[in-house]
Amino acid sequence: MTQAHSTNHIQEIVVRNIVKEDLDAVAELSMKCFGPDMSLKRAHIESQLEIFPEGQICLEYKGEIVGSALSLIVNFDDYGEKHTYYEICDQGFIRNHNPNGRNLYGIEVGVNEEFRGMQLGRRLYEGRRRICKELNLDSILIGGRMPFFYKYAEQMNADEYAQEVMKGKIYDPVLTFQMKNGFELNKVIAGYLPKDEESLEYGALMEWKNE
Repeated sequence: MTQAHSTNHIQEIVVRNIVKEDLDAVAELSMKCFGPDMSLKRAHIESQLEIFPEGQICLEYKGEIVGSALSLIVNFDDYGEKHTYYEICDQGFIRNHNPNGRNLYGIEVGVNEEFRGMQLGRRLYEGRRRICKELNLDSILIGGRMPFFYKYAEQMNADEYAQEVMKGKIYDPVLTFQMKNGFELNKVIAGYLPKDEESLEYGALMEWKNE
């Protein structure tokens, strides 16, 4: 699988499932992307691999893990729209994974910013859609961060902000990207991700339907 780098050189990107040998590298990437408060640790990712290995994917470039996407299967109706991040992913351990569920729930996407221009996020979302299709699930759900909301919080509430992003009037690095990858906004959830100061702890419930 090849991808053009920002320098116009053709680079080789391998999209594959995470294996045990990758645990430290994936945990380091999560820490680099999200910091000590919000990142998933080695023990979380190890548990995810044991429970749902086909749902954990990474991008490898020249032997280095440069991106990862982690997920579990749920019946979303069991949780409802007011769930929190830690509730729906079992604090990151996904022991609540339901192999008979109908929805793939994405709990983290991380990319190494040193490799900008290689469209790593798009590759990861393609991989997630492939998992959803192969398992014949109804949809992919994610609780998206709203990292630019704090810039607008004095001008509008979280629902208004998300709607403006969906209309293309405001750019948000996470929500805009998800929208461009075919996700639709279902609801904004207050208190979704504690300690997410940029999003003011809000999350945007987004869905891609497998039609």
